[in-house]
Amino acid sequence: MDISSVIGFLLAIGLILAAILMAEGSQLSAFVDYPSLMVVVGGAFAAGLICFALASILKMPKIAMKVFLNKTPNVAELIEQIVSLAETARRDGLLALEARVEEIEDKFIKLGVQMAVDGTRPEMIEDILRTEMEAVATRHKNGKSIMDQIGRFAPAYGMIGTLMGLIIMLGNMSDPSSIGSGMAVALITTLYGAIVSNVIFLPFAEKLGFISKQELVAMEITLRGIMAIQSGENPRVIQQKLTTFLPPNLRAESQEAA
Repeated sequence: MDISSVIGFLLAIGLILAAILMAEGSQLSAFVDYPSLMVVVGGAFAAGLICFALASILKMPKIAMKVFLNKTPNVAELIEQIVSLAETARRDGLLALEARVEEIEDKFIKLGVQMAVDGTRPEMIEDILRTEMEAVATRHKNGKSIMDQIGRFAPAYGMIGTLMGLIIMLGNMSDPSSIGSGMAVALITTLYGAIVSNVIFLPFAEKLGFISKQELVAMEITLRGIMAIQSGENPRVIQQKLTTFLPPNLRAESQEAA
């Protein structure tokens, strides 16, 4: 569970609700308008269907849940694991890693180690691992793109709904007492568009981008570590190389742990 995403999402919703309830004379029911919600949410998703394949749109719930249910790679632990594999290969030979393959949970590390044990040529290993990284980056980019685009469409449909409300209101000017309530309903659609965009889709898109960068950094560390192990480099040298990916304040701790 990503605590940061959960707290941020609940805090954004909570602050908006608190501001509404604390405002003098305001009622929560005054901010509920189903036709406006239909225009904003329905319109944004309809635009998304035009932009992307139906299969991609249907994956949105799974993509959105990744914002809350993701495990950020622990780079320090990853480096420690690769150095441990390097020490085994240095001490007992590259083939000794075959006995440790089953204890590796990360599929990307397991793939690299297995290819190294099988005697695959270094350039082939790098090419396969790079291709896997590109495939992962493409999938992540597509998921982020869906969130980005719908986040952009929501405010536009909010404005469309507001214009529709104003047209309806101005067409019924015979009753001046209804102008105030009509204007309020018209503006609710703009509010919905701003909330849907800036509380849900755009923040989710940015978080997906952040998660993708973290995962790709971990994969880059793994790739470089596997290549170094296969070339027979000293585990201490491998550690020095890989700790450059860590922030300066964590590098000393990583080296001491090794």
